[in-house]
Amino acid sequence: MSSTSWRDRDKIRVFNTVVDNVLFEEAKEILEEMLDEPRFHKIFTPNTEIVMTCRDDEKLACEVNSADLVVADGIGLVMGSKMRDCPLLERVTGFDLSVFLLELAAKKGAKVFFLGAEPGVAETAKARVEEKYGDIVAGVHHGYFKARHGGCEDSDEEAAVVDAINRSGAEILFVGLGFPKQEKFILNNQDALEHVRIAIGNGGVLDVLAGKAKRAPEIFIRCNLEWLYRLIKNPSRLSRQMVIPKFLWKIRRDKDSVSAISSTQGGSDAK
Repeated sequence: MSSTSWRDRDKIRVFNTVVDNVLFEEAKEILEEMLDEPRFHKIFTPNTEIVMTCRDDEKLACEVNSADLVVADGIGLVMGSKMRDCPLLERVTGFDLSVFLLELAAKKGAKVFFLGAEPGVAETAKARVEEKYGDIVAGVHHGYFKARHGGCEDSDEEAAVVDAINRSGAEILFVGLGFPKQEKFILNNQDALEHVRIAIGNGGVLDVLAGKAKRAPEIFIRCNLEWLYRLIKNPSRLSRQMVIPKFLWKIRRDKDSVSAISSTQGGSDAK
């Protein structure tokens, strides 16, 4: 893969969210090239629920689409794209990308900063990660601070967080604040983050790394049934999980809901 080829990927537009049509193995190559390139890159990982939210909010859709890499972290997106004969190659999860970034940091001698989750979670995640990958976590901070993504302009707390990230020297930043706060934090501060080359919005990844939450067993993951595992473990998620059938119904009814965008067309417009 050349230094420019990863920018010329085919994309799939699902409603008004534009997703890069990549395999996980291709995404790994892209991340490695991003880390080697001395500039800021942002990675967003929308699932079906996020795409449905962006369907009704053009500004949010534009923010998601502005990322250097947007992957389909939801089997509903893959199913819906196939229904309209514009198939996404596969689901690429934010969790899997995050784990690869830890492996990449260990391989390249890079440093990672953990931002997000409840107080204490990032510290536990750091300890567990470094047992496996060595001294790769340069700093941590919980996700409970006043910031622009929460409606607080000119926040000293947000400035202090950015300063901590900069002082850590981290090249990789995990932002686990939940959608859309994590995306907004990355966008709001991308010009102020001095050393970061890859920032990924990765939701509850820190909870899993810390052992506070468990990922679905491998059999559920292989069968694309993580949503069912979560529902079994937490039946109160039923209303959230209903977004998948609603999404697929809307895809079925709207012939223009999904379309392919070739690399020659570009993917910046999400009409």
